[in-house]
Amino acid sequence: MKEIGLKLEGKIKRLTNKTFKFDERVGEGWFSAVYFLKTREIAEKYKPDSQVTMQFFQKQHAVLCGTDEVIALIKTFAKDPEDLEIRSLEDGDKIKPYETVLTITGAYQNFGFLEGIIDGIFARRTSVATNVYNVVKSGRKSGIQKPIIFMGDRDDHFTQQSGDGYAAYIGGSKAQATHAMNEWWGKKGMGTMPHALIQLFNGDLVEAARAYKETYPDDDLIALVDYNNDVVTDSLKVAREFGSELKGVRVDTSNNMVDQYFCRNPEVMGSFDPRGVNQELIFALRRALDNEGYDHVKIMASGGFTAERIASYEAAEVPIDIYGVGSSLLKINIGFTGDNVILNGKHEAKAGRELRENPRLELIDY
Repeated sequence: MKEIGLKLEGKIKRLTNKTFKFDERVGEGWFSAVYFLKTREIAEKYKPDSQVTMQFFQKQHAVLCGTDEVIALIKTFAKDPEDLEIRSLEDGDKIKPYETVLTITGAYQNFGFLEGIIDGIFARRTSVATNVYNVVKSGRKSGIQKPIIFMGDRDDHFTQQSGDGYAAYIGGSKAQATHAMNEWWGKKGMGTMPHALIQLFNGDLVEAARAYKETYPDDDLIALVDYNNDVVTDSLKVAREFGSELKGVRVDTSNNMVDQYFCRNPEVMGSFDPRGVNQELIFALRRALDNEGYDHVKIMASGGFTAERIASYEAAEVPIDIYGVGSSLLKINIGFTGDNVILNGKHEAKAGRELRENPRLELIDY
């Protein structure tokens, strides 16, 4: 497995089909649009010696992901893949609208049925990588990058976790919620306590944190403090109990709840929305911790964060140290298109499409 972290430092070896767990039915055409399968049969019958070039592009500024997976797919399921010429950009490359990211040249019947699958791989991986990149960029201020934890396990089918986690890593998230999300790049998942752990201790956060600390003494202790909808009170309780051993608190207040802090301090209510993890609640929590000498305790926030919301919190200098982000990172908003643009060495394509040469493309040879 390649060291993805070396990408910014120089050339690296691509991931191969040993990494990806492809469904063998891909080769049978099970996942290909039927008209591609019919075209394959016609090409074999009438145009067996014709050579085509297919190119792939999309229409946004994006962070490309999926190239290694696509190349491995072609090498695994195309007929006579050694006869194909494949040129590709790399995962993590910044791309422009309409920039060619991949070309395949060869007999259509050998690879054309994979077109839709390739589009789908690029669309999902690039969308996730770009979403994460935008969130990470929003959390960067004055040269300091705040950690972004990818928490998308509950927002999509579990079979997508490995690819999504890899795409999130390409986009800039170095912490993932499950082991599967880390599978392709060789790390392990991370996390501390869910609400379920606190519930087992009848809502007693201190007892739940003590059990966690005794069971995982080498972990950083980060307490989830919104179970009782009183983040300031519970944060102080756990801070007083564990002192310097408490590394952080996580606020995950539901967006339809108003924390007890505002019920005790109605005078602070104003024009802002007091529900969920709002800015005023985080400011109040930071003040309470600092006033008792717990300025070392970091604040992690999760629940409904997007790139735009993080940017607004950073602009307001809300004292959040770590963001946990989930569903907004999995929105598929970048579609790819594959077009045949060259036939037997000459331009031949649907109206409005032509070969877009890209000197950044790398010839694939393995």
